[in-house]
Amino acid sequence: MRKLVVPLALAASSLLSGTAAAQQAPAPSPVAGNMTLASEYRFRGIDQTAGKPAIQGGFDYSHASGVYLGNWNSNVNQNAGYPGGSIEMDFYGGWKKAFGDFGLDVGAIYYYYPGTEARFLGNPHSSKSNSGTVHNTEFYVGGSWKWLSLKWFHAVSDYFSVPDTSGTNYLDFSATYDLGGGLGVVGHVGKLKVHNFSEADYTDYKLGVTKDITGWVLGAALVGTNAKGDCGASSLQPYCISDPSGNRPRDAGRTTLVLSVGKSF
Repeated sequence: MRKLVVPLALAASSLLSGTAAAQQAPAPSPVAGNMTLASEYRFRGIDQTAGKPAIQGGFDYSHASGVYLGNWNSNVNQNAGYPGGSIEMDFYGGWKKAFGDFGLDVGAIYYYYPGTEARFLGNPHSSKSNSGTVHNTEFYVGGSWKWLSLKWFHAVSDYFSVPDTSGTNYLDFSATYDLGGGLGVVGHVGKLKVHNFSEADYTDYKLGVTKDITGWVLGAALVGTNAKGDCGASSLQPYCISDPSGNRPRDAGRTTLVLSVGKSF
């Protein structure tokens, strides 16, 4: 479940390397790649790799008109909501433009998990069942001012193939600030509202720092949520997932420190 929010290390990389690029004469290439190694993969604050490391990467194409296209990929754990799968593939495109200190970004993103079986996913508030591969399609619109941004995502399909959840919304408020000397800080608060499945609603947050060392960006971020993931509770807790070893369940929304190293090229 990747955001169209770039991973922590790459978000800072965009900010820090962008400042340097503005001082160089050659025009930037319209195609850029990125790779990240992270201690675990969190999507909207929720654990996607059962606490295990993630290797991630993709590419972006941008046109002078503001049109862009891209792909991003990561390993995931099937117990995090992707039965039978181990890979996430995201495909996105849109249009973004800067107007002085202000920016506008509109587009769509498609999340795809090859080899998965959506029929194993359920919603206690629905008798419907889905079939085929787990996927999700969202439209988004966002605005920014200097180092602050606000983006709204709206699912036009069942949210990651959970039955009767089309119309789910996610609001992302983020800040990425360049301290100079290769240092940056990143802050984020997000709110998920799942249609027809209120137990899955939650708020997530992130606060982190980054350091650019000759193009390699090191990141450390505290990530957490108030998602219902108490595996010992008697009430419905949708973010309690099984451990990949099968030994114990795991709270997918627990607070943790995520470390990362990434590079754009």
